[in-house]
Amino acid sequence: MPPRGVIWYTASMEEREIELIRERLSQLKSEHRDLDDVIARISEEAPFDQIQVKRLKKRKLMLKDQILQLESRLLPDIIA
Repeated sequence: MPPRGVIWYTASMEEREIELIRERLSQLKSEHRDLDDVIARISEEAPFDQIQVKRLKKRKLMLKDQILQLESRLLPDIIA
């Protein structure tokens, strides 16, 4: 049987990892919202740089993928 401290340490590491994931999620969601605003602002101006908008949208999709990936790590594994 492992010492009590080892079990507690493992639980603390899991809690810390969850907290770090939540912090990163918050950052990514904020950046995602900011990109929404930037894309909307640029698109309102005529003419606008379509290449820049395309790059921003690609970045936004990459952020969304990262967000979904981190959110899935927070969900408990469910055995069907």
